[in-house]
Amino acid sequence: MGAASSSYHPRTLYLSVDGKMQKVIFSQHCSQYDIRELLCSSSNIPRNTAISLVDSEGAMVPIYPAMPTNTPNCLYKVVPQSAGQAGDKEDMFQNVLTQVADQFSRAFRINELKTEVTNRMAMLEKRVELEGLKVLEIEKCKNDLRRLRDEMTSRGGGRMNCACKYNFSDDGKKLSPRRDVPSYPKYTLSQETIEALKKPTFDVWHWEHNEMLSCLEYMYHDLGLVKEFSINPITLKRWLLNIQENYRENPFHNFRHCFCVSQIMYGMINLCNLQEKLSMTDISILMTAAVCHDLDHPGYNNTYQINARTELAVRYNDISPLENHHCAVAFQILSQPECNIFANIEPEVFKQIRQAIITLILATDMARHGEILDLFKNKVDNFDFTNEEHIKCLKMVLIKCCDISNEVRPTEVAEPWVDYLLEEYFMQSDREKSEGLPVAPFMDRDKVTKPTAQIGFIKFVLIPMFETVMKLFPQIEEMMVQPLRDSRDHYEELKQQNDDAMTEAQVKKTDSMPLGGKKK
Repeated sequence: MGAASSSYHPRTLYLSVDGKMQKVIFSQHCSQYDIRELLCSSSNIPRNTAISLVDSEGAMVPIYPAMPTNTPNCLYKVVPQSAGQAGDKEDMFQNVLTQVADQFSRAFRINELKTEVTNRMAMLEKRVELEGLKVLEIEKCKNDLRRLRDEMTSRGGGRMNCACKYNFSDDGKKLSPRRDVPSYPKYTLSQETIEALKKPTFDVWHWEHNEMLSCLEYMYHDLGLVKEFSINPITLKRWLLNIQENYRENPFHNFRHCFCVSQIMYGMINLCNLQEKLSMTDISILMTAAVCHDLDHPGYNNTYQINARTELAVRYNDISPLENHHCAVAFQILSQPECNIFANIEPEVFKQIRQAIITLILATDMARHGEILDLFKNKVDNFDFTNEEHIKCLKMVLIKCCDISNEVRPTEVAEPWVDYLLEEYFMQSDREKSEGLPVAPFMDRDKVTKPTAQIGFIKFVLIPMFETVMKLFPQIEEMMVQPLRDSRDHYEELKQQNDDAMTEAQVKKTDSMPLGGKKK
């Protein structure tokens, strides 16, 4: 009884209801839906009403089992959302999309109307903002509009117009901020969330885009980068929002992947005590490169870009076309004064930061994996934290670790990423087959399985790299290296089960054949 009792930790919230304090107690095992019903009931609000929870300063408090608690001196308030307004907004939202779809279909029939469609889309986007839709509705509308644009581009005819190619005459359109002042809500992060952010066990699947933006914003403040570089907090919010808008809705290379890489980088900075060993400039380079490392990724890798002779491959002479493009988009965003988080530093320092970020993002090209790891191996046994070349090499290896770090996470967090990566691979290989281009076996849906895809990658890429870093930072063994070994064992066991099942099926098939059909 003692053990069971100690494991139960009820959470208590204090609400302001009709000028009186109301105490609400719930278990951490409650679902988000249960908590919302409890808050409605405690505030004399009908059960199915859409609600928001705000603190005494008006900041939104996310509603989930590990949400931050308060005290009787700082009461929360449950605010119902008007159903009538929501219905009006939904009608307006559907009307907007209907008009866009109509303009979109006309563009396929008459090429001369393409410019009109583009202008109409811009007007509709402005109307959505002016009508004051909720943040999540705005995000959904923007995503739908983005998909319409990508589909229009992909159907425009000709190879050079497909969705995985780039029309650089339109560079500035996507990069322009959609809002003058970022309006994603301010979230109060609980101490539990703050501690979880520093660990690879953080579950990245429970967070919406706005919440991930708030977590990234918190990291920049917590690491002291906002203070060190005199970053305007509003500029930081606007920069992060613009970063998010310039990640595409790919199965794998999307904004959630950006957040994963940045969160692992933040975790490694804390786990390895890098703030005691590196300068604040180095810390800013590591975090900013992680945030920007896959900007505007089209979902088709460098091999496809080069074989298909896309405009990207031509522009960058077949040399890391995607990574060069990620860098270019990152600094196009920073070139806008309203998004320049480095506006208040000396030009020479910015030049140093820019060059280092480019170096790190280019290092994420897996074609250079062996070269960079060998360079680090030659330095790790006599590593010198005062040597600039040693530090440069370490930073390249750190961003590589973060970029491909999914398997250091718990199985239930890591495994969905394998499915999404294979989905992206299969999209590419299907396209390569249709265009008569070479297809890599590990991307071919007819040749690859989840276990075979992961075992070699974990054994020959991930474990050797993380074990090399472990020589310099032994503290990562428990949190990162051992999970990789466990993941390798998991997939090897899964492969064995699959092989046994196939063997058994083959035996049954042979045994069921007529005697005359058996080979002698």
